[in-house]
Amino acid sequence: MNAAPLHLAGERLMLDPAGVLYWPSAKLLVVADLHLEKGTAAAGRGALLPPWDTGITLDRLLLRVKHWRPEIVVALGDSFHDRRASRRLAATDAERVRRLGSLARLVWVLGNHDPEPPDGLPGESAQDWALGPLRFRHQALDGLASGEAELCGHHHPKASIATRGGAVSRPCFVADSRRMILPAFGAYTGGLDVASAPIARLFPRGGRAFLLGSKRLFSFALGGTPPGPREARTDARLNC
Repeated sequence: MNAAPLHLAGERLMLDPAGVLYWPSAKLLVVADLHLEKGTAAAGRGALLPPWDTGITLDRLLLRVKHWRPEIVVALGDSFHDRRASRRLAATDAERVRRLGSLARLVWVLGNHDPEPPDGLPGESAQDWALGPLRFRHQALDGLASGEAELCGHHHPKASIATRGGAVSRPCFVADSRRMILPAFGAYTGGLDVASAPIARLFPRGGRAFLLGSKRLFSFALGGTPPGPREARTDARLNC
């Protein structure tokens, strides 16, 4: 996979086409909206969904951790689909989480689906968390303090691009000079189009979307229908 560099608040960040972000100077990996145990939550309501989403999601995350070798992993909220999700983890999935905790320091940012720390699992919890010039929270703030930049999740951003076979919708990163929203990483997570009001209002001066491809990212400016995909620039400095 070809990660794309992007500069935010003077820091060089790497956007991974798998849907995670790596901050090299801090040795920190960021992931959003795992929604672990969404399958069992749906099954409890009578929906016929395979209960394998948690294992798939954690295995994918472990692969990115082994690739980047971070010292810190920050999960930006809604890591668990509901308050009881951590208690429904199968023993093999709980072991996967413990494996993550043995490879890196885990920080669970709390979200609207998981407003309380997970039970019996490694890691620390926070409503929001800061390191250097960057703040990590689940949901974007309407107003940012002077000099502050944030990384968040919650909206599950996606966008559509035109291809020869028709439009293709993919999860994406969305960013301007002070804010980045990460795509949802969970196996059973949907998405909200970047042109929708809840996302668009957070980027009143424009920005860029970075669509996840199988091996690379594809980038276009916000504010209009993209004419077609193109590979993300080698250095995606934002001065919006």
